[in-house]
Amino acid sequence: MKDPHSVIHTIRLTEKATRLGEENNEFVFIVNRKSTKIEIKMAVEKHFGKKVVGVRTLNTDGKARREKRADAGRTNHYKKAIVRLKDGETIELV
Repeated sequence: MKDPHSVIHTIRLTEKATRLGEENNEFVFIVNRKSTKIEIKMAVEKHFGKKVVGVRTLNTDGKARREKRADAGRTNHYKKAIVRLKDGETIELV
């Protein structure tokens, strides 16, 4: 198993992610692009000590950006994981 800190980069705190946490007991993480659902599940269970029921993942392409001149660039690509916890368990987002 990989180290949980190499799998989970950060937790995503947006309005939609907060609503998912309140309504469905789901939390959104930015994870390593090469991580599998099983590795993400084990990393969350080990790092936070909570029981994971399901994991959904999606790869997000970076947005196209323009610099001061006509030079085009992109933001980084990343992978998002939506993790559902067992009923009654939650992660403190402090």
